[in-house]
Amino acid sequence: MTAINKLSDTKVKNAKSKRAPYKLSDGDGLFLLVTPTGGKWWRIAYRLGGKQKLLSLGTYPAISLSMVRERRAETRRLITNGVDPSEYRKVRRDDGDGTFGAVARVLAPTEN
Repeated sequence: MTAINKLSDTKVKNAKSKRAPYKLSDGDGLFLLVTPTGGKWWRIAYRLGGKQKLLSLGTYPAISLSMVRERRAETRRLITNGVDPSEYRKVRRDDGDGTFGAVARVLAPTEN
């Protein structure tokens, strides 16, 4: 099992841009992508249904380290329940309400 919460506020704040993008891992799929232009993007890598996926969780400093760790936990709960966090986000955005019905449509098995 990988260690989690490896980053500190100081490490995130002091991360400087380099010639190429690079990642600072916090564990359990969560990392900070630092771009050559100085942008800092929170991302989470996960596997669902045998496929590797990547989800953006926001930018630093708009999303703090503690906030993104909460988002990681929420994302992991969805994955544990077999829900693709990316699809869940799309349904919430499209329906605009995040109601039980909208969520149930994501969870419902598709008919072929």
